[in-house]
Amino acid sequence: MKKQITKAVIPAAGLGTRLLPATIAQPKEMLIIVDKPVIQYVVEEAVAAGIKDILIVTGRNKRAVEDHFDPSYELEDTLQKKGKLEELKSLEKISKLANIHFIRQKKQLGLADAIYQGKYFVGGEPFAVLLGDTIISSNKEKPCLADMLDIFCETGKSVVAAEYVKRKKDVERYGIIDYDKKVLMLKNGINYHAIRGLVEKPSEGKAPSRLAIASRYIFTPDIFGLIEKTKPGKNNEIQITDSMQLLLQQDSMMAYQIDGRRYDIGDRIDYIKTTIDFALKNEETRSEIYKHILSFCKTND
Repeated sequence: MKKQITKAVIPAAGLGTRLLPATIAQPKEMLIIVDKPVIQYVVEEAVAAGIKDILIVTGRNKRAVEDHFDPSYELEDTLQKKGKLEELKSLEKISKLANIHFIRQKKQLGLADAIYQGKYFVGGEPFAVLLGDTIISSNKEKPCLADMLDIFCETGKSVVAAEYVKRKKDVERYGIIDYDKKVLMLKNGINYHAIRGLVEKPSEGKAPSRLAIASRYIFTPDIFGLIEKTKPGKNNEIQITDSMQLLLQQDSMMAYQIDGRRYDIGDRIDYIKTTIDFALKNEETRSEIYKHILSFCKTND
């Protein structure tokens, strides 16, 4: 039996330039999806998979992320006095989700560098990485990350989440996985594939597949030494895909195609789509939002 993974690193230091001006003073990870900020969905996903200790990597103007997970004693006291016990319970739950720690990425040197900030937090243990601006919903009762953890526990190999790209021309937007088509299976029925290589944003004609890296990773601490060896690329940033290529030269890596949907709030269109989808899933908002959409469509038909 491999050691259970209990630690996760959540990079949340990006500037959110594609969402300006909304992100001038507010971190993109703190943008609201119905009634919660994006970063809370990500933390809840990690906790639901069994993660107990979380390091959130922030940057300048990201203090709101830290404040969100701190106990809010004045607000809790106000809710208590007003008898708003349901709201109080919801608020108290946030600060008790997990043991949450913070560190700043002092310079914008890429995703690999953001992950590297977790080296001492990880302390020689395998760990999960969840991008702080991406939510993954699961079609199962447990999150997709839980299946990835199961794959690691049985194989001892690093695992990357993958999503099928519906439109072939869109492969140039993602890191694409070259994988062995032979289906591997755990005893509990989870399918996965061995990775042969990774190609960052290939042209449509040069993409080895239509499986894209989907913002969730399981790494052994060996990745930190490989990040140190990774040369900076575009904009002097260190890309985690390049570090993973180095990892493939010395060890195998597995790909797990998520049974669910990835929501990336990196630009305004995806953010709006995510908000609509989650509003239609929410019992309290579904009916009114559905009626509003129907009314809007009829009026503007």
